[in-house]
Amino acid sequence: MLFPFAEYWWAYAAFTGLVLLLLALDLGVFHRRAHVVSMREAALWTVIWVSLSLLFNWGLYEYARWAFAADSRLMATPGFDPQAAASRAGLEFLAGYVVEKSLAVDNIFVFVVVFSFFAVPQALQHRVLFYGILGALLFRGAFIALGAAMIGHPWVLWVFGGFLIVTGIKLLAMPGLNAHPERNPLVGLVRRIVPVTPDYHGARFFLRIGGVLHATPLLLALVTIELSDIIFAVDSVPAIFALTSEPLIVYTSNVCAILGLRSMYFLLAGAVDKFALLRFGLAFVLMFVGLKMIWLNDWFDGKFPVTWSLAIITALVGGSIVASLIADRHQRHRRRQDELAAKA
Repeated sequence: MLFPFAEYWWAYAAFTGLVLLLLALDLGVFHRRAHVVSMREAALWTVIWVSLSLLFNWGLYEYARWAFAADSRLMATPGFDPQAAASRAGLEFLAGYVVEKSLAVDNIFVFVVVFSFFAVPQALQHRVLFYGILGALLFRGAFIALGAAMIGHPWVLWVFGGFLIVTGIKLLAMPGLNAHPERNPLVGLVRRIVPVTPDYHGARFFLRIGGVLHATPLLLALVTIELSDIIFAVDSVPAIFALTSEPLIVYTSNVCAILGLRSMYFLLAGAVDKFALLRFGLAFVLMFVGLKMIWLNDWFDGKFPVTWSLAIITALVGGSIVASLIADRHQRHRRRQDELAAKA
């Protein structure tokens, strides 16, 4: 392992502290007042979060190149090349980031359904997503720690890989988005524990009415989003472990991808129907990383080339996006022709 926790615990702590600082600035300064996030603002924040992630990727590579060359333990390993190892670490982070960013699009589809179902005002959606992503960081951290403890066992590779392949096949067979907020067991549990107000009360999740604590529909929306992220984490965390066995890279790439999820939602929420074929690309990505985990790695002495992985994942996701836009354009053109024919 290139980044053993005993030696790099401070990296986890520093990265987590930086993330919490950025989130505090986000909510406490830039989004202190609830407001409708415009397309321009969402695009700006998307660029900022992606740029910060790529900057961290470059910093990880530069630090790894220096640290590996100064590590007597690694340098004593026959055939060890610090430059090659640093490049691999940087590419593994980038591949993990691309996979997580791609799989996060599924979250956006669910966000649209949840916000529509609970009729969450647009000005309050950013607040729900902020706390939803804060919870997601905690859950992802727990999943990654569990995965890191288990990944050393050979049978775990087969379980994770097989699960990803089955999930990809199921995603191919699905007729479309399958999200039912009304069936969320946590929502039912919240309703049984505490009464829920019929209306929203600003950005509050709780309030007291007649001395009795009540939840607002905003809390129900948050609970639903948190549960959906736990479900998505079951797919995404094994997918990253298929690309790298370094928990530090898994953790940082996962968190960086999640941080930009809110701005990506506001940027793409109005156009999710244009990406109808994206689920096919994501399905093939899951199947590819599953095959890589249980089969392809063995073909390459235990390590499938990360550059090939990155190219294949980018081609699958990018190809499905292009195919979706082409199909959407043809569909709109066909509708216009049908409308003109009906008027003739």
